Amino acid sequence: MALNDISLTAGMRNNLLALQNTSTLLNRTQERLSTGKKVNSALDNPTNFFAAQVNNNRASDLSSRKDGMSEAVQTIKAADNGITSITSLIEAAKGIANAAVASTVTSERTQYQTTFNEINNQISQLATNSDYRGTNFLKSGTLQVEFSPTTGAQTLTITGFDATSTGLGITNAVAWAGTGAAATAAIKSASTLLETAQTTLRNKSADLSANLTVITSRQSFTDNMINTLTTGSDNLTLADTNAEGANMLMLQTRQSLGVTSLSLASQAAQSVLRLF
Repeated sequence: MALNDISLTAGMRNNLLALQNTSTLLNRTQERLSTGKKVNSALDNPTNFFAAQVNNNRASDLSSRKDGMSEAVQTIKAADNGITSITSLIEAAKGIANAAVASTVTSERTQYQTTFNEINNQISQLATNSDYRGTNFLKSGTLQVEFSPTTGAQTLTITGFDATSTGLGITNAVAWAGTGAAATAAIKSASTLLETAQTTLRNKSADLSANLTVITSRQSFTDNMINTLTTGSDNLTLADTNAEGANMLMLQTRQSLGVTSLSLASQAAQSVLRLF
């Protein structure tokens, strides 16, 4: 139907235009109430839409880095569990060495030597089993943790150490049998090696703890940054539902009045029928 096929009075046309505008506003308000956003696309507000998108993208990138940080924390915890258990075994080995020094019975010293070597073997096994998802800080493993959305921009490289018996310098007990000076000296030498290994474990544990502190601090910072970016994005796009609800009531009222006004405007045209 062509635009000029039907002629409307000026009053009717004005009221029709007002109704169309009200209907457009109603649709917009309904969309805002249903989505909770005043900016749903670039058509609504290009500046706010793209600024919010930048914030959301950065928050998403930072969120993916949090996963890597969490995995690094678990890897360090796995190493710490191993260090704790190895330290307990070293303490047990020191007790055995002390008992061997105090003993004057050859057979007892022989048994202590066997037990010591078994513990020494368990230390290496514990170090080997302290890996997390393929990374083992107790077998000289390394891990690079990313903090920035830009790859390689901000990283922390965690370097492990060799916590096996060989890496700690603990050798198998030999020549403990007998009660002579040579046997006693061999036992005391083993005790010295255990003391050195224990010191090494404490120092390396402190290094891992320092790295853990850095990672947990960056985790907290990243959480706060994600919250800040998300809040900033919401401030640019979220609608005030209370205001939009009031707008909806007013627009519905305006629509009802518009229909009534259109009916009144048409009465002038209808009055011609009274002539017949």
